[in-house]
Amino acid sequence: MALQGDTRADAHGESGDRRTYTHQEILKVMSGLLIALMTSQISTSVVGTALPTIVGEFGAQDQLSWVAAAPLLTLTASTPLWGKLSDLFGRKRMFQLSLVIFAVASVIAGLSQSIGMLVAARALQGLGTGGLSALTQVILGDVVLPRERGRYSGYIGAVFGVSTVGGPLLGGFIVDAPWLGWRWCFYCCVPLALVAFAVVQRVLRYDHEARDARIDWLGAFTLTGGASALMLLLSFGGQEFPWNSGWTYGLGAVAVVLFGLAILAERHAAGPILPPRLFRDRTFVLASTASLLVGIAMYGVMIYLPQYFQIVKGMTPTMSGVMTIPLVLSLLVSAVGAGRVVTRTGRWKIFPVAGMLLVSVGAALLSQLRTDSSDWVIGVDIAVLGTGLGFSMQMLVLAAQNAAQTRDMAVATSGISFFRNLGGAVGVAALGAILSNRVRDEMTGMLAAARIKVPPGSDLGLGTPEAIGQLSPALQHIVIESFTQAMQMVFLACVPAALVGFLAVVYLRELPLRSAHSSPPDTT
Repeated sequence: MALQGDTRADAHGESGDRRTYTHQEILKVMSGLLIALMTSQISTSVVGTALPTIVGEFGAQDQLSWVAAAPLLTLTASTPLWGKLSDLFGRKRMFQLSLVIFAVASVIAGLSQSIGMLVAARALQGLGTGGLSALTQVILGDVVLPRERGRYSGYIGAVFGVSTVGGPLLGGFIVDAPWLGWRWCFYCCVPLALVAFAVVQRVLRYDHEARDARIDWLGAFTLTGGASALMLLLSFGGQEFPWNSGWTYGLGAVAVVLFGLAILAERHAAGPILPPRLFRDRTFVLASTASLLVGIAMYGVMIYLPQYFQIVKGMTPTMSGVMTIPLVLSLLVSAVGAGRVVTRTGRWKIFPVAGMLLVSVGAALLSQLRTDSSDWVIGVDIAVLGTGLGFSMQMLVLAAQNAAQTRDMAVATSGISFFRNLGGAVGVAALGAILSNRVRDEMTGMLAAARIKVPPGSDLGLGTPEAIGQLSPALQHIVIESFTQAMQMVFLACVPAALVGFLAVVYLRELPLRSAHSSPPDTT
């Protein structure tokens, strides 16, 4: 399979001399990819602002982590599978299929009548998002030389920034508008997906070569099952069942067994989703580790920061979206700037090293937020974290692509996305458990200290932000203080993860960026 104008790949997936595409030609291809990527990213950011209202309406504040984590789980599990399917059936065909899945799932999510239906629809939405996020990077790797890729990776960072800025603002407007409501947070993505489909059909030209369609179903099942068991343990442990219980040990054992079987499956599969040879590459292992850990911080902040703004600070959903602008602008500027510097100099390692350090500092600063923290302090804190994310995310993908053999470029790219999304999925579940448990513990202690008795079955703090605002001053103070303490723990938990990621990127080898489509030397 090759783009029109390229020579055909040989039996081993290596390619010969390949045509060099002009900047204008690449931009035409990128236009379709970026519209689709923006669609999927907006679906995440637009819903993040509305989540407190959505789960409050369903009376399921304690299940917020599942609404947020369900698409991350399916996105995580499907990301490497999409890379494999694109090798077998064609990049363009699979890219368009992922758009169709995403659009259908968005409609179902908007029609949801229960929290269970919403979670299921979000899981299907994540399946489509997995294809969009993975194949965008794969196709970019097909058409752009490694030395020039930083320039175009900056465009991806820009799209991420624009969608993340626009998403919360759009979500806040939709929730606040009485003639719309939160369901339109899902419906609004459908027209964008249709436009993306049409643009991709027009500008993306791939010739598909038939291959032996062997798919590693066992690997897909064991990887998905292991991640699901781990998420169930982190989400329900300490809430639905004690940590020291049969459920904890049982789910933990299931996760370990399934991940162990996944290793065996990948070693013996004819066409593994994650080929074991990738893990003999030091760059891939370290970049994957850092991506997993940066995923925890990124998704943790994106999902739970609106909780702080709306519940603790009493902001409307629209203002909650406005407050995320420093995060996204800093991410946008740092991603685009880093990409241009890498293209000009060929040096890239400094950016993920500085980025992971800034992510650690930003998470530590957020852990100090209080009920009376000023808006400018909050803005500076999240701008520090956004700068770190902008420096880190695309550079880790670039490092893995540059070190990978040509035949492994697609699976290496998908693998980095897999680990970043796995970190996000597990991190959202774990941080959600920290938030729920800490809120309940703090509220119980503060209610007892104030000698306030609450009717049995009452769930203070589990309703919408508006409902919390209607509580008596004494109860409202307890709820807000409890959420503040819990939020501090959530952000503090991101610090050690980011520091370990910092250590991982410190040990990355700064391989020279290739100026041709040849394979790199052995980096094991």
